Amino acid sequence: MKHYAGLDVSVKETSICIVNETGVICREIKVASHPEDLVQALKNPEWRLVRIGLEAGPLSQWLFSGLAEAGLPAICIETRHAKAFLKAQMNKTDRNDARGIAQMTRVNLFRPVHVKTLTSQHRRAPLTARKLLQEKAIAIENDIRGLLRNFGLKVGIVGTVGFDDHIRELVDGMPDLGEIMKPLLAARQKLRETFMGAPPQAAISTIDVPLRFRNSRAVGPALGLTPVLNQSGESYRVGRVSLCGDGMMRALLYEAAQVMLSRVRKWSWLKAWAMNVAKRRGRQKAIVALARRLAVIMHRMWSDGTEFRWTRERMPAAI
Repeated sequence: MKHYAGLDVSVKETSICIVNETGVICREIKVASHPEDLVQALKNPEWRLVRIGLEAGPLSQWLFSGLAEAGLPAICIETRHAKAFLKAQMNKTDRNDARGIAQMTRVNLFRPVHVKTLTSQHRRAPLTARKLLQEKAIAIENDIRGLLRNFGLKVGIVGTVGFDDHIRELVDGMPDLGEIMKPLLAARQKLRETFMGAPPQAAISTIDVPLRFRNSRAVGPALGLTPVLNQSGESYRVGRVSLCGDGMMRALLYEAAQVMLSRVRKWSWLKAWAMNVAKRRGRQKAIVALARRLAVIMHRMWSDGTEFRWTRERMPAAI
């Protein structure tokens, strides 16, 4: 008889529920949230496991890799689908969630999530650290602005490079404030020097395996850059972009699209296309459309090894 397992993962312990192909619960147990403990509990000749489902979360990549290396049929389930399915339960407990996930895997009512390779996770780690350092540097800048505003000193609009000199000019003649600003400016400078040196590998770490997309156009929806459709009967409404998927990659694509439209002086067919979209539908929608197309182009370049062409090749004249 076939068996299916559901794992409800928490930081310390994981609730395991094993059901047979008719939905009858065969075993329930709690083990430590560690791959070795999960393998020991699941790799038993008594169970003919077809699928082992666990919800996507902070520990899912680590646990999934450990289960997969042990030869167990692990599947990472999309979080929104799991939450929608588990909402039908009256009481939310770890035990009930494990039961619900086990039933999801049994009836095949789930959407699997791609688990990134270890190489991709290593690429992602410095990007996450870079984003954290950048956020801390911006937070220090905002705190400096707020602190000086209490004394009637307005920082105003100032560039990143000239920020330190501008602050020192404002507090010149106020030694008490100057001493307070010194460690804050030093911390800000150190943070910016650190994250500016981090390599931008967001696209590679996010896509991970290009072949997992059926075509390049499928990258846009995966990154949440396509509008949400709401259709019911005669009603058909197109909403805002879904904002699903990797938020960091989506933000970087949006920023790149803004820069291409406003600062890049070199003309290209891609910029011309985006400018035409801006004329017809507005600048905001043009930026989103350009961000989506940048994702498609990068995926295509990665897939077939081509380089970006600034101008379109002319078609040969018909004979």
